Amino acid sequence: MITLTVKQLPPGSMGIVSHIEGEPAVRRRLMEMGVVPGSELTLVKWAPLGDPAECLIRGYKLSLRKAEAALITVEIHDGK
Repeated sequence: MITLTVKQLPPGSMGIVSHIEGEPAVRRRLMEMGVVPGSELTLVKWAPLGDPAECLIRGYKLSLRKAEAALITVEIHDGK
């Protein structure tokens, strides 16, 4: 199992949210948008200028800035 932040994920990859860092207000806002531990998150793509990222989580598309993406830790199963 590999642990990365969403900011480190290559486009098209999927991981399971394991942890959310940051100030309590930021964590709460992300959790209210559906970014909760145990959720499956797919990084669809980065915008042409590199910010924001388009993610698919809990059946809807969510845009995350790089700073927010760096706060979300996901686990990726490497298939070994």
